[in-house]
Amino acid sequence: MKKVIILAAFSLLQLGANAQTTWNVDNAHSAIKFTVKHMMISEVDGNFKTYKGTIVSAKPDFTDANINFDVDVNSINTESDMREKHLKGDDFFSTDKYPSMKFTSTSFKKVKDKNYVLEGNLTIRDVTKKVKFAVVYGGTVKDPYGNIKAGFSATGKISRKEYKLLWNKVTEAGGAVVSDEVKIALNLEFAQQK
Repeated sequence: MKKVIILAAFSLLQLGANAQTTWNVDNAHSAIKFTVKHMMISEVDGNFKTYKGTIVSAKPDFTDANINFDVDVNSINTESDMREKHLKGDDFFSTDKYPSMKFTSTSFKKVKDKNYVLEGNLTIRDVTKKVKFAVVYGGTVKDPYGNIKAGFSATGKISRKEYKLLWNKVTEAGGAVVSDEVKIALNLEFAQQK
């Protein structure tokens, strides 16, 4: 009988050690931003205002994390109504047909200290490509309301043409009006699900 109790207690400890925790993005303390060169002489910034994101992980350092994001492309903001209308059209995102962008992680590896590499599949329009982000884990704390929060910043880049965001014009000097390379910067805070 004693062996059965010890075995049951050990099994419960193992189950608890492997229990996964879900973290939901805190939109009020997060941002999904992008930067694109304009006429090859300056940069234009934008962001997406509506998105959902989750991390599911059993390890406190998140090295086993599964990360998923769903971004409402209609929430794009560049501080220009005319530009946003163009971006939502078929020259770029075609939001009538493809209203969301999706990201699903395939690995989240610790490189050194608080530095990680996040790899996954990014779907824009009907194209899915592998992407990689350099991530800095800011840490985990309890906020004044008793919620457990984790912070991350991530940077990466994509080729917009690979995702069928093809529109372009050429300047008088022969350069592109909009660069192919899009820089992505994410500042994310997650709340542990209760």
